Order: sequence, then structure tokens, then C-alpha cells
Amino acid sequence: MPQARIRLITFDLDDTLWPCLPAIQAAEQALHDWLRDHAPRLAEAHDIESMRAHRRAVMETMPEIAHDLGLVRHRSLIQLLEFFEYPIDLADGAVSLFLDHRSRVEPYADALPVLRSLAPNYRLVSLTNGNADAEATPLRGIFDHNLTAAGIGAAKPDPAMFRRALELTGCRADACLHLGDDPWTDVEAARALGIAAIWVNRTGRDWPDELPPPSLTVTNLYELTAWLNGGCTGDTDGI
Repeated sequence: MPQARIRLITFDLDDTLWPCLPAIQAAEQALHDWLRDHAPRLAEAHDIESMRAHRRAVMETMPEIAHDLGLVRHRSLIQLLEFFEYPIDLADGAVSLFLDHRSRVEPYADALPVLRSLAPNYRLVSLTNGNADAEATPLRGIFDHNLTAAGIGAAKPDPAMFRRALELTGCRADACLHLGDDPWTDVEAARALGIAAIWVNRTGRDWPDELPPPSLTVTNLYELTAWLNGGCTGDTDGI
């Protein structure tokens, strides 16, 4: 796809613009510490891993909310609080605390400078299945819109989030470029809608054998900038 046709660039967040695991680990630890003070019997019986297993069980028994990770966490906490005979309204404060810490991310060094350089020339929209709030991170004010699975009502690879980005910006699929780290929920999901997709592979992972290879792979966003400016970085056969 000729670079000159691109009007909209959509970005995944977790592990595309910032590392996900450190923020989640810190947020889960902060939540568990909070539970030690407010629901000690629960915190004594459940460590972080067993609480994670409980949330997975909630997702399996309530698939209609599985796309909304914050709601899943809230429902899981309500069940655990009820079991240990604590007030269920403690779940509100617990989730609020978690979400505050979840958004304390540290973007990759290339993310902010590249996004700032793109903003004058492209519409930028973030698309995430996670529950970090982009406006509570160092990337606040960068994106025209921030779309989440919880807000849309469906998680990628469902096309709803991509379609909403196109609607909000008045762009066609062939004028959009998506970047993300996940071969299935980012690259393949975008390609299914006719959206050009770039795989952001920061850690040297192997591409799944069962998927057609990505048209372009970058290890950082500076390579994206070079490609948009007509350079020849990254692994590309010409999007």
C-alpha cells in the first residue's frame, strides 16, 4: 500500500507502546497489599496467582463479560469478598486502586517522540484489549481517540474496535495502518478488514507458521517513521 494514502494510524498499547508485564505485576501487588489491610482473611487464603485463576474461572462462566477485564476483576472480587464475609463494596475501591496502578506504565523510549512526530500528519487512535487508561499515562493527549474492549463491548480480533476507529475518523480501511505486537489480535485482525498491518516485534519472537507472514515487521517505531518517509527499514515486501 502506498504510504501517501495513509490518513489514520491505529496503535495497540500493551507491549507495542509500553511493556505490559511490569505495570500489571506492580498493580496486582498493590491490590494484594490493599487486601491485606481491608480483607485480611481473603488475602491470607489467596495469593496473586490464585486470584488470577479465580478471574479465569469467572471469564469461563461469564463469557459475556470476558472482554471487559476490569469488570471481570470486579466480579471476581465480589465473589471472593462474599465468600470471606466482607462487604462487597470493597470491590469498588480495590478495582479503582488496581486501575490507577495499571496505568503507571513506562513507554518504550521510541514511543513518545515518534507519536509526537506523527501527530501533525496523521489521525492517531489507540486500540486496546487491556484496561490501562492512555490518558493517565505519559502518552496523554497524543491520540485523537482511545478505544478499549470494555468501551466497545468486544475485544480484538473482533472487528468492532477497528470499525469504530474508522467511523470516528471518517477514514476508509485502505487509508488506515495498524501497528501491534500480537499476530492474531492485531495483524491478522486488521488484515481481515482490509487494513494494512505492521507487526511490532520488539523481542525477536517467531511469527506463527499458520499465518501468512506480515508485510512489514519493525522492532521499534523509528523504523515505522523511516518507512513512512520512504526509507527501507524493517522486513517488508511493500505494504
